[in-house]
Formats: sequence, structure tokens, C-alpha cells
Amino acid sequence: MRTELLGTPVDILDFDKTVAIAEQAIISREQCVHVALNVAKFVKMRDDAELRADVTSGDIIGIDGMGIAWALKLFGADHVTRVTGVDLMNAMLKLSAEKGYKPFILGAKQEVLDTAISNAKARWQGLEIAGSRNGYFGADDEAGIVAHINASNADCLFLAMPTPKKERFLAAYAKTLNVPFIMGVGGSIDVLAGHVNRAPVWMQKSGLEWLYRLLQEPRKMFARYASTNGRFIWIVLKARMLGNRLK
Repeated sequence: MRTELLGTPVDILDFDKTVAIAEQAIISREQCVHVALNVAKFVKMRDDAELRADVTSGDIIGIDGMGIAWALKLFGADHVTRVTGVDLMNAMLKLSAEKGYKPFILGAKQEVLDTAISNAKARWQGLEIAGSRNGYFGADDEAGIVAHINASNADCLFLAMPTPKKERFLAAYAKTLNVPFIMGVGGSIDVLAGHVNRAPVWMQKSGLEWLYRLLQEPRKMFARYASTNGRFIWIVLKARMLGNRLK
């Protein structure tokens, strides 16, 4: 079900439904672009019209951040569940191994990418990777990368690049890419490679995964959380006091 959180479209879908939609795209070969929405992206979109256009053009705008789920519930949404990008990526890799689908991974450092692919193949026996490319490239390389992806006959594409680079890439090339299911996975490849650890399950469920990440990567994450989390809370609480509702 699509709704709007303070003017930003969001799809309230549970995990199984999201995976089912992704697989149906692969079966039908009709493209579906999944965008993961978290607090940082929500806040940045309010100041960046280009990013907003890129995100809102997605076929699925999923609830990746616990803060987004919290805000939706605060405004009265029912059956709100969080579908994290890393969990969805893992589910699609598992499904690919089981059904013979072939993913392409674009992004991350080469050594991280190589380790992640090796770990994925060890974890999901039978997984065949259509292709891969690290995320260090310039505008002049993009046409060749698109051609490489298309030539691979990939069934799904994981973009392991930061915001807004992955959103800009998709905005420019999604319609040119002959890949049915596409999703941005950000730092999920770092997790798969074992370079970043996920929070314990109890922290994920209680909405404290951000704290675990902050403790792991204080220099990288402090500025992000300090600049976005506080502003997000103020935006949501102010709107709630003014009587805003979901559309």
C-alpha cells in the first residue's frame, strides 16, 4: 500500500510481499526499481530536488529505516514493517541460488566486492553471479558499464554505492538497463564481506541499530546522525503537533 509521509511517498509492504514483487519482476522481465528510504535520505530529499525526483521515481519505496517506521506509526499507519536493504539483498541472493537467477553487483571497493562475492557463494550454494564492477568510475565509464550489465543478462542488479550517486545512476540509466529487478544496497556489500558487522537482532528490533553503527564507525556516522536524526525528529513532531495526517 502506498501512502505519503509528509509529502514523501512510501510503500507499506511486509518482507515476504516485497520479495514476491521482486521475483515477479524477474519472472515477467518487467522492470521494478526498489528504493530504500531511511531517515538520512528523507531529510536530504527535503533540500535536494534532484534526489527527491530520483527517489520518488522508484517503483517500490521501501521502509529501510526504523525512524521511518516510527513516524508512519505516529501518524496512524497500520501494519508497518521495516524491510532493510541488507535483508532484502540477502533474500534475493538466496532466491537466486535456489531458482537460478543471476545477480550483478555494481559498487564498493574491489577487494570488498571480491570478498563479498566469495562469501555469498559459500553461503548460498549454487549462486551464480552474472557479473560485477567496483564503484570507482567516472562519467566517461558509465556507458560501458551499462553495456557490460546488459550483456551479462542479469536478473537483478545491486547498486552498492552511496546516496546520491546510486540514485543519479539509476535516474540516468534505469530505462536503458535490461535488468528486471534493481535495488540500491548502499553499504550492504560491506556487511556481506564481513567488513562491517550488523547489530544484534534485539538492537535491530528495538530501533537501536543506528547506535551500534555509531559505535563501530564513530567518525563516519556521527556527522550523519547529528545532522539528520535531530532534524527528522523535529520535522515529525512539529507536523504531528500541527495535526498532519497520512494521505
